[in-house]
Amino acid sequence: MTDTYKIVVGYDYSQTADLAVRKAFDLAAAEEQGEVHAVTVVVQMGEFVGAGVTGVATSPTIPLEDAYEALEARLGQLMSEWQAETGKTFARLSIHVRSEVPAAEITQLASDLQADLVVVGTHGRRGLRRLLLGSVAEGVVRLAHCPVLVVRPKDTHPDAPKIEPPCEKCLEERKRTHGEQLWCEQHRERHGQRHTYHYESRVSRDSNPPLVIEQK
Repeated sequence: MTDTYKIVVGYDYSQTADLAVRKAFDLAAAEEQGEVHAVTVVVQMGEFVGAGVTGVATSPTIPLEDAYEALEARLGQLMSEWQAETGKTFARLSIHVRSEVPAAEITQLASDLQADLVVVGTHGRRGLRRLLLGSVAEGVVRLAHCPVLVVRPKDTHPDAPKIEPPCEKCLEERKRTHGEQLWCEQHRERHGQRHTYHYESRVSRDSNPPLVIEQK
């Protein structure tokens, strides 16, 4: 029997969360028995919850049961759109509603389910400068006991450090040498020598030699 591959994805009704859910769908579809468990975290207010952005109370409040129905409707819509675009499917989609601290609840659900992966979205607007991914995503990365995939939109922000495109001469050098050289002459001086680790049949050798380090 094939083991089930469980993916937990945090959802807060934002466009970034939509991207995270779609990525979770893609990854689940690549598995023979892939499951997606979407979770939204709400603020508990007696018998009611604050609905909207994950972990933030909003007005008006709604009954907890309505939070489940809202999540089911939204995830059903995303699922239908994704299936229409890709023609793919996966084993199961489940929804979960938990309350209070988003990062803790997302990672606790992953632990409860023995999940193989957690997917979370982030805008990354504060993260690049402060080496953080955003409060929820950073917390999930820190707390999770399984791999975490952080999804962000392909865009740039004015407050983010500028990342330069790859050097054209380096690209030409890699193509010319079929990947043997990573850098052009100028950047080779900056980045130093490339170290390539070669594994040979050590078990069959009497001396059982160590790995060979070759400088290029």
